[in-house]
This record gives sequence, structure tokens and C-alpha cells, in this order.
Amino acid sequence: MRIISGKYAKRNLFTLKSNRTRPTSDKVKESLFNSLGQFFNGGNVLDLYAGSGALGIEAVSRGCD
Repeated sequence: MRIISGKYAKRNLFTLKSNRTRPTSDKVKESLFNSLGQFFNGGNVLDLYAGSGALGIEAVSRGCD
């Protein structure tokens, strides 16, 4: 797992191995932020079902609070 873009781009994220959570794939994160990224500039993001937290960390890396 890694951060795709933004301030913390290309940094790896390490999590515990588990069958209970599956991290959001890089393709899905990239598509999400390419589609909705213009609305996130400086905004707030709440990752309600954060298993690994990767989606929230990606949002912070791209300038969200």
C-alpha cells in the first residue's frame, strides 16, 4: 500500500496482515481523486470505514483537512 499523489507521494504504508480489512486499490483511489479532487482542495474528508486509513491519508496528502 502506498500514497499515490500529493505532499506524501510514493510513501509506503504498512498495516497488519488481516482478512478482515482490504485496502482500497491504487486504481480506485486515483479514480476517486481524479473525479472528485477539485472539490477536496482544502476541504474536510471523513473516512468513516477506515480499516487501514489509506484513503484518509491520501486525502490529507492531497490538501484536505
